[in-house]
Amino acid sequence: MIIGCFALVEPFTSMERQFQAIKEMGFDYADLTDNHNGACLGAEYGFTASVSLDSHPSSIKNMAAKADLEITSFCAHANLLDPPSPERYGTNEIIKAIRLAHLLGLKQVITTEGDPKTDFGHNLSHEQRLFAVAEKLYEPIQWAEELGIELLLEPHGVLTDKADTMGELLDYLGHEETVGINLDTGNSWLGGGEPLEFIEQYASRIKHVHWKDMGKEWLPKRGELYGCGMGDIPLGDGIVGIKEIVHALDNAGFKGPTTLEVAGKENMLESAKRLREWSV
Repeated sequence: MIIGCFALVEPFTSMERQFQAIKEMGFDYADLTDNHNGACLGAEYGFTASVSLDSHPSSIKNMAAKADLEITSFCAHANLLDPPSPERYGTNEIIKAIRLAHLLGLKQVITTEGDPKTDFGHNLSHEQRLFAVAEKLYEPIQWAEELGIELLLEPHGVLTDKADTMGELLDYLGHEETVGINLDTGNSWLGGGEPLEFIEQYASRIKHVHWKDMGKEWLPKRGELYGCGMGDIPLGDGIVGIKEIVHALDNAGFKGPTTLEVAGKENMLESAKRLREWSV
């Protein structure tokens, strides 16, 4: 199994340091996680792990090469339910991520609809939500198809956290060879979905997996929150059923990259150990 890390493993350090820390823990793969338009003061002064969408690709390639690390995907999580605004990560940023991923030799860009922050977004009907996401992803999909990039939708919102509504969105978007799924085990469970249903219904569309488990304390919040950044326990210590998910993916023939979204060095190392034990 290909097991990498979210490139946010140490607080208040640069992306270069994130890559080094991941390698020091014995991992060979990472997601390229946070990013921004233009310049960022925190990245410039080394206390924010973010890369510019306007970066020359060689600067990122050199960071990864220096750490002897392979980047498996480029994260471009967005806000697709609120109206477009210069302050919101949306269509333009996703297109930039796709273009930069292509220049980096990557094949996967991961996005999602996210949580709306405005009354407009919160008051959309189900059909309006589907349209809003489809409209904002229309051009990114054209770019992804042209450049041979898999644009993967992650469970991280009201449409994507459950298998049935994810299926509606996939049907709405079309382009089956380009648009796929990044299965986030913790997010889908937290949003009220069942990760195993994603595998049962859309195994061939799952191209990447983000691993996190959730403890019992999250049960009262299930179905009310759409996504969380990191799990704070090793995989298998929670109630998501990670071992069963691993077996289901193996049985479905999944061979894609996977990424740990687990906080704490010991938690990450134990999680990787268990994944290797559970996988065929």
